[in-house]
Amino acid sequence: RLLTEAACRAFASAAHLAAYAGLAPVTRRSGSSIRGEHPSRRGNKALKRALFLSAFAALRDPLSRAYYTRKMSQGKRHNQALIALARRRCDVLFAMMRDGTFYTPQGS
Repeated sequence: RLLTEAACRAFASAAHLAAYAGLAPVTRRSGSSIRGEHPSRRGNKALKRALFLSAFAALRDPLSRAYYTRKMSQGKRHNQALIALARRRCDVLFAMMRDGTFYTPQGS
């Protein structure tokens, strides 16, 4: 069901899919005050949860673990690193839907 929700909509880019899923950062502005970027509370909650849980499960994959470790070494917290990994998986999902291909890990 999640894939049909995402596949039914025509997304122009991976960033649009990430925004639809609620994984794209948002900046709060009011007049001259600009607040920092933080994860969006909008978006498709079921898709966001599925991508977040898939990122958590992907920590067993060496490539995903390396990306997670790199984000942690950059000073990100656990949840921030997982959201970054979920966003990366969202980009991969967009490429798979765009090209009509299945997932093949880069190492193989």
